[in-house]
Amino acid sequence: MSLSVRILVSRLVLAAGAVTLVAVLAGCGQKGPLFLPKEPAAARRATLPEILSPIDIPSATRPAPPASATRP
Repeated sequence: MSLSVRILVSRLVLAAGAVTLVAVLAGCGQKGPLFLPKEPAAARRATLPEILSPIDIPSATRPAPPASATRP
């Protein structure tokens, strides 16, 4: 194996290790178990499909805008 190929392989391994380390450390800030909230306020929050395609949602299921958003 030539020296240039060795250098290339070692740099690729180092870069892959750095990316893996960053990905692992990025998850360290997530604390607590995942859960589905059951309080009444959670029922009015948008779901992921509603966020991704808000145009396809019928207007009857859309929450009304807050009173502060309406102009007199």
